[in-house]
Amino acid sequence: MPTPSLRRRLCSMLYESMLLFGVLFISAWLFSTLLQQRHALYLRHALESWLFIVLGLYFIWFWTHGGQTLAMKTWRIRVVGNDGLPVSTLRALARFLLSWLWFIPGLALAWALGAQNWMLIWVPVANIIVWAGLIYLDPQRQFAHDRIAGTRIIDLNPRKKKQ
Repeated sequence: MPTPSLRRRLCSMLYESMLLFGVLFISAWLFSTLLQQRHALYLRHALESWLFIVLGLYFIWFWTHGGQTLAMKTWRIRVVGNDGLPVSTLRALARFLLSWLWFIPGLALAWALGAQNWMLIWVPVANIIVWAGLIYLDPQRQFAHDRIAGTRIIDLNPRKKKQ
């Protein structure tokens, strides 16, 4: 099972973020409408928790039902277990939670350093670059969160034979 290039995986993530904007927008609108949220700080933590749950349900459902989100279908990438079988709900949950390591350490470090202005951008971006670069330490070029969760990303593009 070949592994897609880092470029294809990052492009898929970028496309996924655009699709998720709509999912999260509708989810936040439903939350604020149903709970009559009149101010952005009113029920802020409940809204953040709700959006985290929505994200988790989105990814876990798609990964356990075919192994592909909408963006992954477009880029012909699939998540499978290390054995090549479909991902279980528990593995999908582990993968979702571990994927937050792309962001959380950089944001925590920026907060701990009291970062301001551009440092609020560069510290988390450095974390993302380091996390993406870890694939070069893996012999199968898998992300660290996939390795830990027992999943892998496979390339569904047929290989063209060179003549």
